[in-house]
Amino acid sequence: MLPWPYPGPGTLPAVHTTRRRPLKVIGRTVSKAWSDSLFRLSAEGAFWSALSTAPLLLALLGLVGFVGRWFGPDAIDAVQNQVLVVLHGIFSSEVVDNLLSANVGAMLHNGQADLVSVGFFISLWAGSSAISAFVESITIAYGQYEVRHPVSERLFALGLYLIALITGTVTLPLLAIGPEALTKLFPPSIREQASTVITVAYYPGMVAALVLLLTTLYKVAPRHKHPWRRGIPGALLATAVFVVASSGLRIYVSYVYTHGLTYGALATPITFLLFYYMMSLAIVLGAQFNNATLEYYPARVTRRELRKWQRFEPAASEGVSEGDRSDGDRFAGDRPDGDGSDEDRSR
Repeated sequence: MLPWPYPGPGTLPAVHTTRRRPLKVIGRTVSKAWSDSLFRLSAEGAFWSALSTAPLLLALLGLVGFVGRWFGPDAIDAVQNQVLVVLHGIFSSEVVDNLLSANVGAMLHNGQADLVSVGFFISLWAGSSAISAFVESITIAYGQYEVRHPVSERLFALGLYLIALITGTVTLPLLAIGPEALTKLFPPSIREQASTVITVAYYPGMVAALVLLLTTLYKVAPRHKHPWRRGIPGALLATAVFVVASSGLRIYVSYVYTHGLTYGALATPITFLLFYYMMSLAIVLGAQFNNATLEYYPARVTRRELRKWQRFEPAASEGVSEGDRSDGDRFAGDRPDGDGSDEDRSR
């Protein structure tokens, strides 16, 4: 297998002009996503994400019971209210009020260590499988399938999941208390100014954090790394697709429930799976867009990166001496539309 960013299987059309590159990037994204089984990969990620939700919530609730004390008792109550709102949307009011409400309150206020241990180990298996599915989808999009050893990839996915679990434990109370209660964490002297800033930047900050997380995922998932900034286009596309798709799903569900066109007991799990499917589809599509962008607008290759790729894939770089790339640039002919012109080299 050729190392990134060389194209994978199949030939790319040679275009001797730079004016049509954006259209070619879009076409390449669609064609390669289809050939790489976009919908199958999205369904796999959605399945493992849905399967890991319950044990993940159990582990998070147990951990938040300990960590949430840093934010005060109001934060724990806010988390409990938000969790109960979600549970009311899944189960009936009788089940939530008579069975789940007391257990959720005990986990959050007492911090159940035994629940953390059981839910934690169950979530390790299901959650790391979900992360592994996303990592595999991204590596396929970048043409690096099986470049990383399967055991190493699973351990890598497990490490990413642990990082996500720790991050979620800290951020869940912040998301639950909202921008109004968050201002109480600041000293009274600057609380008014902090309230204005937080109110304006809270939700845009959440979107920006999502873009940063996706960009970082596109950076660390492939075995052969690329510059971090080159993952931003796919992260923006994934965020836009996810926001539009989730909004459309919300409108559809509201319409169905308003007009009585329900699926009975299947309505909630269908909506649940569709939400995860849209999320997985957005992540995979963003990775495909990044790969197409890198094929038509290759990143500058440094000497260190070239030596690293030659060590991993010596056959792929056969006949290309280090002196030919001493300036860190790739040949224009390596590009799908490169014709060796000065215009191509200037880019």
